Amino acid sequence: MLTKKQNKEIEEHLNKAQNPVFLYDNDADGLCSFVLLRRYIGRGKGVAIRSYPELDAGYAKRAQELGADYIFVLDKPVLSRAFFEEVDRIQVPLIWIDHHEASEQESAGEFENVHIYNPTLNKGKDKSSEPVTEMIYKITKREEDIWIAVMGCIADHHMPEFAGEFAESYPDMWGNVKKPFDAYYGTEIGRIARSLNFGLKDSITRVVELQNFLIKCKHPNEVLGEERGNASFRETFRLLKDKYERILESAEKEKKGKMIFFSYGGETSMSADLANELSYRNPGKYVLMAFVKGPIANISLRGNGVKEKLLNVLKEFPAGTGGGHTDAAGARIKSDELERFRQLFEEKIE
Repeated sequence: MLTKKQNKEIEEHLNKAQNPVFLYDNDADGLCSFVLLRRYIGRGKGVAIRSYPELDAGYAKRAQELGADYIFVLDKPVLSRAFFEEVDRIQVPLIWIDHHEASEQESAGEFENVHIYNPTLNKGKDKSSEPVTEMIYKITKREEDIWIAVMGCIADHHMPEFAGEFAESYPDMWGNVKKPFDAYYGTEIGRIARSLNFGLKDSITRVVELQNFLIKCKHPNEVLGEERGNASFRETFRLLKDKYERILESAEKEKKGKMIFFSYGGETSMSADLANELSYRNPGKYVLMAFVKGPIANISLRGNGVKEKLLNVLKEFPAGTGGGHTDAAGARIKSDELERFRQLFEEKIE
């Protein structure tokens, strides 16, 4: 967890920021972290990060265009050197709040005005890896926003400390929950959280509409209810959910030994969401979901100790990149190397 000193420092940065720009990872944890902060201080603009695997310099330029006097990066594990250099050039404080283990975070200190808050870098009892949403909620402490914080946490496979408080306030949205994904796949708040990940796959304009809508929401039922301002979001959710269910059904048929491997194409990647649900439905198996677009394949991997196995396999792919959490990771390789990647990974787990 972040220390009291670190939380206080973040609060001080928020108080100083008059026109902050929040760059957040393109998932529910990132979005909910931004919404919590925006509702807390009542100012600032949010930009979903779509560059992968690193945050590129274009986002620093975008923040400058938006008139940022502070840049907050939320839930993004890798920032490019070019991004740091651009932030350094425009002389804006950079506040980087994350929960991934990444060596790049320790080397960012050569740049001035960069402040890193990541509990994986802490020592002893303060070392942890809870989602950014939980860290932010412990700073903002707005009880009316607890449902937003819960969504970000369970979407990131984490049961927050305040889950019991949420269950008492919203009993009809919880239930017999023992694990984070029991909540994510088996409760009403989970259904709403899943809808956010679909909404983030829409156009930039519609993602901004979704941000603005969430900032004003007073109750979780409003998110998928027939409310003014969410019609396009509800339509996107319906269309993508239909596609998602078709791919999920096909992937379920590809079980082989200890592994489920499936590749697909199209305009929209849903690999992380698909890998999560397949892993939940098939405990004990390794799940590899590959989204192929042109010469590149992006792979979401789930399973016990999958990150270590991934990094070992990537040694055979000089152009490949990857990383993530112990049991949930991602990789990027050339499309024509995908079959060899599958074979080598299968050898690692057999």
